[in-house]
Amino acid sequence: MIAFLRGRLEDKGPGTVDIDVSGVGYRVSMSNNSLAAMPQRGEPVFVYTYTHVREDVLQLFGFMSVAERELFERLISVSGIGPKVALVILSSFDVDSLKQAIVGEDIALITSIPGIGKKNAQRLVLELKEKLTLPEIGLTSTAYIKDRSAYEEARSALLGLGYTSAEAKKALDGFAPDGTEISVEVLIKHALKNLAKN
Repeated sequence: MIAFLRGRLEDKGPGTVDIDVSGVGYRVSMSNNSLAAMPQRGEPVFVYTYTHVREDVLQLFGFMSVAERELFERLISVSGIGPKVALVILSSFDVDSLKQAIVGEDIALITSIPGIGKKNAQRLVLELKEKLTLPEIGLTSTAYIKDRSAYEEARSALLGLGYTSAEAKKALDGFAPDGTEISVEVLIKHALKNLAKN
């Protein structure tokens, strides 16, 4: 099994990158979030990988973090979720938001992912809820589960303004609600203030 690749980014296309490692080219499938974090062509690159082997196919899946790879492996352990579907899921939300949705049993949010129906969403929750550890994010777990709709709406608004998923998450993290209900407006104001500092 190939655990990681270190080399030079040769090319980047829809859903894949080509990485030159000492003259050998590896084509790696990645989520949109990881693709957005890739450097420019010709620059050094390091990606964690998962090797998927079938009867007639050997395919590499790449990740910019160990956490994303671990969640990918959790996802494909669920009945009915293959590697391609897992990438679609990881392209729809960042790792922390997806974990929170599963632990919080947010079926409506999970079914907003292309190709994920209610049955698969319920299966994801049933099989993974107890296996996932909640990330330490600015919104406490209790507050997030209560106000996740506001969080996701604010995140979507930031994406609509042209920020990447990673930038949106970083901007929203660190907000302490102090037990009060969080509004979308307050979250966006907090995020834009953080973004202005960077």
